[in-house]
This record gives sequence, C-alpha cells and structure tokens, in this order.
Amino acid sequence: MSIPTMQGLQTAISGLMAYQDSLDITGQNISNAETPGYSRQVADLVTEPTVTVPALSPEDGRGAIVGTGVGVKEIERIHNNFLEGQYRSTTATLGSSAALAESLEQVQSALNEPSSSGLAAQLSSFWSAWNSLANAPTSLGAREVVVAAGKEVATTLNRLRAQISEVYETASARYSQLTGSSGQVGSDAEAIASLNHQIQLAEQAGQQPNELLDKREMLINELAKLANTSASEGEFGVVNVSFGGAEKPLVEGSVVNWPQTLKASAGGELGALLALTEPTGRLDELGEALNKIAETLAVSVNGHQPESPFFSFSAGAAAATIKVVATPESLQAGPAGQPGSNEYASAIAALRGGEVESLYGALVARVGHEVKSAKTTLSNAEAMQGAIKAQRESVSGVSIDEEMTNMMTFQRGYEASARVLTAMDQALETLIEHTGRVGL
Repeated sequence: MSIPTMQGLQTAISGLMAYQDSLDITGQNISNAETPGYSRQVADLVTEPTVTVPALSPEDGRGAIVGTGVGVKEIERIHNNFLEGQYRSTTATLGSSAALAESLEQVQSALNEPSSSGLAAQLSSFWSAWNSLANAPTSLGAREVVVAAGKEVATTLNRLRAQISEVYETASARYSQLTGSSGQVGSDAEAIASLNHQIQLAEQAGQQPNELLDKREMLINELAKLANTSASEGEFGVVNVSFGGAEKPLVEGSVVNWPQTLKASAGGELGALLALTEPTGRLDELGEALNKIAETLAVSVNGHQPESPFFSFSAGAAAATIKVVATPESLQAGPAGQPGSNEYASAIAALRGGEVESLYGALVARVGHEVKSAKTTLSNAEAMQGAIKAQRESVSGVSIDEEMTNMMTFQRGYEASARVLTAMDQALETLIEHTGRVGL
C-alpha cells in the first residue's frame, strides 16, 4: 500500500501555501503595529479533508485514511467584545467629566476667588466705604468713595453674569456643532451604516472584512465619547448602534436614525452639555444664584435709602442689569432733614457678613465643589481607561517580539514544506528516469 505521489506533492504544496499566508499576515501585523484601531490577525490553520486509500495489502486487505495537508480556515481578527464595552463606558465618562470640568472651570476662573479683585473683596470695600461715610456723614469725598465702590460691585456682577452667559453660549454652540446636519454624530452614523453594508456584502460572499471591522469599531468608539454607546451584532456582521438612550437606535443596519432627542442622562460630552445648558441646568442655576445675590444686595441697600435708591435692577435679571443710580449728592447717610445723621450709612455698613456674602460664598463653594468633582471623575476615568486599554492591547494589539517569533516559525515551516516538495520531486524524477531506462 502506498500514498499516491501526486497527493504527496499536493500535501507539500498546501504547507507552502499555508505558511506563506501566515507570513503575509505576520507582515500585515508588523506593518500596522502603530496603526490606531488595528486588531492583530492570525491565520487559523486546519487539517485539510482526508482521503481514503483503498485496500492494497494482499495479506489483510487493509486500506488507510490519509491526510492531505493543511489549509487556512480563516484570517481571525483577535478581538474581545467585553473589553470593548468597558472601553466605551469609560470613554463616555471621560467625555462627560471633561466637558463639565472645562465649562465649570471657566466659571470658576471668572469668579476669581479668593483674590483682591474678586467680588468678595469688592463687597468688603463697599461696606467699608459706607462705614467711612457713617464716620463723616457730611463729607462729599466719602460719598464719592461709596458711589465708586458701588459701581465696582455692580460692574463685577454684570461681568460675571455675562461670562456665565458666554459659557452657556459656547456649550450650546458645541452641542449644535456635534449634533447638527453636518456634525460628528450624523457623519459617524452614516459612515457606520456604509461600513455595515460593505461588511454584509463581504461576509455573504464568504470574505473576511477585518479592516472594515476595525474602521467601524473606531467610529463606534468615537461616538462613545459623545454619549453612552453600545453595539449589538446581527446577521452577516451587521451591528445596530444604540446612542445616548435615544428612542431609536442611531444605526440599524444601513439605516441612520438621526436627528433624535437626547437627554442629560445621555452621558458623554453631549449629556454634559445638555446638563449645562438645558432649562434649570447647571449654568442656569448659577446664573439664577448670581441674580439672587445682586437682587439681595440692591434690595438690602435700597431699603436704607428710602428717598432715593442707590441701585436699580430689572426683576429676573438683576445680575445683568444692576447699576448705581445714586450720586454723591443724592446719598442719604441719615434721614432727610437731619444734617450729620449717620443712621442709614451705619445700617448699610452693618450688612457686612450678612446674606449677600452668605449667598456669594455658597455660590463660590458650589462651583469649586463641582469643578473638583468633575476633575476627580475625569482622573478616575482616565486611570480606569488606561487599565482597560492595556488589557485591550494585550489581546488585540500587536507585539513586535511575538510577531518576529511567529515569523521565524512560519519561515521554518515554509522551508520544511519546500524541502519535502523538493525531495518528492527528486524521487519522482528518479523513478521516471529509471523506468524509462528499463523500457529501453
């Protein structure tokens, strides 16, 4: 009994082809070792179907089942869906905390506390000016100082309200930019839908679209920074992408459902922007707190200026509209008709450390707490994502050392298969030559 010679040649050739494919894939991995989003690939080698050699033994009639070599079943993309899900979750947290920290830090910078030029210091100077007027109620110079100090306080309140509005407008514009007709959400969704179609066609044709899968994964991960994102895989590699808790999936196969309404619970950068800018959102609350401070200040001071108010303001927009309307001549240090009286000035000076400072201190503390909280969350998310990224790299990333080892292994396998092919070719050549001589 013997194995057919041509089958032996085919077996050797299968080894050559399998190791050649493995070397090609190794080269692809090495070439893309630093390519963002690339997942390493591995040739899945399998035994080729066997053949049955019929009974040839004259003694016992036994035949044999003989192997036919090796083949590449598929080019496997090394990937871990669980780690990808964790990575997207931390990416959404990063996007949210970074957006919150950036906007709230701008508000904190505007408050500029503690400092000699912040509102707290200006209020202190304002109360001191009234105290000086109480000590010299008929002094025009003291009255001028009060008016000047009041104007500084009013101007600072105007500026702070304008800066909070500016932060609001910036955050609102950023949200519109990301979600608009030419924004990142829509463009990424369209790209994912297109890749879904290409992947489906490839898999239906029996091909392995590993590079297309990598591109799609990168786009999904980009969306995860903007809002909570998840992907569920269906038939022929197509994925449906859920985004930000929207009513419909953002992508269903090759269909894109956008725009949709998101909520502050959407997570990611978009969720943070909504939390900042929606009615009764954080920036609105900070603006209202500043309005309360300005209104309390104006009402408290004006309450001790019965004949001629010191401040004016518009209800509901006190911080933006407060201004000094008194003049040094119209100030009332005391009741009209009582020259030298300091009753009113003393009462206003006694407002130091009262409700206005309490409200402002609470505002400064709140902003500081929220900035610290956002930064802590950001730091924790960065650390967690770093750990998950390291795990992803250990699974899907390319190790040059490992690939070099594989390359030498496949090279030796290729050389061995070539030696087998050469030996069988020489044996066949010898057989043909000797057979030919006998025939002669």
